[in-house]
Amino acid sequence: MIKCNDWPISVCSWSLGNDFQALATLRNQTGLDTLNFAVLPALEAGGEQYLARVKSEAYNISATMINFPQEDYSSLEAIKATGGIVPQEYWGENKKRILDAIDITVELGVKYLLMHFGFLSHSDEGAYKSFCEKVEFLAERAGEKGVVFLMETGQESAAELRAFLEEMNDSALAVNFDPANMILYNKDEPLDGIVKLAKWIKHIHIKDAVRTTVPGTWGAEVVWATGQVGSDKFLNKLKEINFKGTLAIEREAGDNRLQDIITAINELKNFAC
Repeated sequence: MIKCNDWPISVCSWSLGNDFQALATLRNQTGLDTLNFAVLPALEAGGEQYLARVKSEAYNISATMINFPQEDYSSLEAIKATGGIVPQEYWGENKKRILDAIDITVELGVKYLLMHFGFLSHSDEGAYKSFCEKVEFLAERAGEKGVVFLMETGQESAAELRAFLEEMNDSALAVNFDPANMILYNKDEPLDGIVKLAKWIKHIHIKDAVRTTVPGTWGAEVVWATGQVGSDKFLNKLKEINFKGTLAIEREAGDNRLQDIITAINELKNFAC
């Protein structure tokens, strides 16, 4: 296991297309043997083989992740309408996916399952009540099996997410903190977000970005330590809040993700020195 400071370093399996050959190349070149593991492929055709392979190759898993087929990231408005558990027309299918993902998380001996729950919005009281009821149901099912849901940051401000977590007041809900998402969605400042959410942060996505100059559009994801997150300041802030979890490198853009991930690994190891 390779580390930054005292934090284990992981990589998001979807950053390399959930391709075990690419993951093996990364492992051979860097020694990285820990995954933030996407479970949706395990629920699709060939899923048994996919799940068997992660077991046979003896990867450590820092957290699992579930996403949903209807999600459309082509624009901020599209993902707001289609993201997570918000769209009622997909709730039946997605509820089953999530419950199955909880079971897979248990089967793999993992504590944390992360996902984008969808945009928190109080503009429609009925829709917000429905959202809260869905989250409450899922958290109860996860808690019964010793699994903690990690809510991804970025689609709302840290203060909004904190208020929601305080309202839910459920030990089966915590945070996967993604600093780049706060910039990509143009919702908040990462360092301030860490302070506001410190109590709930259990897992980190190492991802960098630059903020949009055109309101209502995406920012741009960039290689770790080249954007506006401020890598050293960010890691030092994690030390200040006494963070004890894993740093999972996520790369969802770029033409050479393998090299970009290796660059991030080296940056994190240099910080540890």
